[in-house]
Formats: sequence, structure tokens, C-alpha cells
Amino acid sequence: MSVHSEHPFALPPEDRDAARQLRGRLVAPVTLWASGQGPSCVGLTVSSLLVALGQPARLIALLDPDSDLVLDRETRMAITVLEEPDRYLAEAFAGAAPAPGGPFSRAQFEQTPWGPVLPNRSWVGVTWESERTMGWSLEVVATIDTVHLTTSTPWAHVRGRYRSLAD
Repeated sequence: MSVHSEHPFALPPEDRDAARQLRGRLVAPVTLWASGQGPSCVGLTVSSLLVALGQPARLIALLDPDSDLVLDRETRMAITVLEEPDRYLAEAFAGAAPAPGGPFSRAQFEQTPWGPVLPNRSWVGVTWESERTMGWSLEVVATIDTVHLTTSTPWAHVRGRYRSLAD
């Protein structure tokens, strides 16, 4: 048995999707979208998002259409900006790491009117506005209701890895 540095199931370079490679080279924030309260909480790690300034300001994101987030006119969501210590949570909510007892059992969360947030992190409360299919994703537009900022260092996702922006 030999150990290789490359992924055993990776496509050869000539067969890789160029748009996906471009997306991987763009720095993206690492956030946790959460909705609900108590045992009905659902969450998802999201890095495809941006803020559109205006009155009101809006948040636009691309979500996995198969995620557990249920979106409709009444949906309020809390979006926490994750930091380096939240690596395991990011993986658990993305479905890439095991989370016995569910991903919400892996950390202490505070309940807000928009959903659960991690304490001492920047977060935003939003209300669903619209959605449409965009490629293989669901484009979601949400109105920003409230913003809570801390001096925390945000985390980024680039080239398939999480990176600190502290440097």
C-alpha cells in the first residue's frame, strides 16, 4: 500500500470544470446560516454570499437546494461569521464531519429572534425575501434586519481550504 499526496478520486486536470476552479480561487467568507429554535433548529455552512447595500440592505447567497433550511416569506435566519476556532463546526454544518447528537450540540449557541448564533461572533439577522434556481444552487435574497459586529477575525475559504484572515 502506498500513500499519495493527491486525492485518489480527483479528475485529471484536463477534465476539471473551469468555473469550479475559478470559484476555488476566489476568497469567500465562512458563515453559518441557522434558523429555528430548540430542537427544530437547522443550519448550513455557506461561503457563497455578498452584501448589497441600499435601503434596505440585502444579503444574497447561493445555497444547496437539498439543505435542511426551509425558506419562505416568514423565514428569519441568523448568519454568524465564523472564525478559525469554528473549523469543526463549519465542517459539521457542511455535512463533511460527523456530529453525534447533531451539529448544534457541538458548541454553545445563543438564541436570537432570527435563530441561534455563536456568542462573541459577528452576526446578522435577515428575513427571506426571494429565491430562484441559479445553476445547481438556490439563489436566496434576504433583507438585512439587524447587524451585530465584534472585533473578531473572520475566516475565509479558498482553494478548498479554510484560512485565517489574521495575517
